[in-house]
Amino acid sequence: MRTTLDLPDPTFRKLKAEASLRGLKLKEILCQLIEAGLATRVQDSPEATPRRSTLPVIRKPTGKKHPALSSDRLDELLAMEEGNVGR
Repeated sequence: MRTTLDLPDPTFRKLKAEASLRGLKLKEILCQLIEAGLATRVQDSPEATPRRSTLPVIRKPTGKKHPALSSDRLDELLAMEEGNVGR
């Protein structure tokens, strides 16, 4: 696949010099460096695997957690609050 890279001149010169020192073509060293960078990121970086955000924990002013409520129990509480049940 062909692509175009827009590199700063100093970076390009370093890349070209490194390729020359290793006896590689520019595209060969680019491919090696990109593959090595991707492999390092996937293996070593905790950011490499997407993490789910944790939901906030709601605490009472006393610092204790609120009990987990089922959908049915929440519906009951809402209905009670609206005056539909329990009166």
